[in-house]
Amino acid sequence: MQPFISLSPCDYADAIGREQFVDYAIKALYKPIARIAGPAFTVRCDPGDHLMFHAAIYQANPGDIIVAQADDAYALAGGNVCAIAKARGIAGFVIDGTIRDLAEVREMQFPVFARGVIPKPGKKAKLSELNPPIVCGGVSINSGDIIIADEEGIAVLEQGQANEFFKIAKARADKDASMTIEQWGKQHEDTVREKLRILGNKP
Repeated sequence: MQPFISLSPCDYADAIGREQFVDYAIKALYKPIARIAGPAFTVRCDPGDHLMFHAAIYQANPGDIIVAQADDAYALAGGNVCAIAKARGIAGFVIDGTIRDLAEVREMQFPVFARGVIPKPGKKAKLSELNPPIVCGGVSINSGDIIIADEEGIAVLEQGQANEFFKIAKARADKDASMTIEQWGKQHEDTVREKLRILGNKP
């Protein structure tokens, strides 16, 4: 998903507020992990149930990231589900919950960001709509919002403003890349000293 994947979640810090970064407890389940970026295909699973998450892998489009609101008491997916998702072109999973078969997932290098792993899977018994508004890691996410995830964290760009957020982030990234560490350090020192002066400190 170009151009969003060209920037780290860190680069988007100037463009979006803290409320658009997913709770750090939802993280890469293995490292190194490939950065992923793409539109959210959202799922809300009832406690202890994973039917709709499994349904989503057959409904999502290639390049989508399946983003799930769930509980963490039962695994939402395992190695076989991840293998099918990968074969169908799904970019990865962002799960407010858990998975299992981590060794298999790591071996196939399918990107999964979740709260952790647990061996016990959920049931397939509860029906609900796909692509509803959800809350994942404290962030309100709608279908089509742009997700950028890597080992630094997970950023969520509202669909209608994603391109503008990217432009702001790209400008900051380009500015930082154009400076040597010495130049950056001088600018940083000047900024810190000025902030201290304004606040009444005289270093």
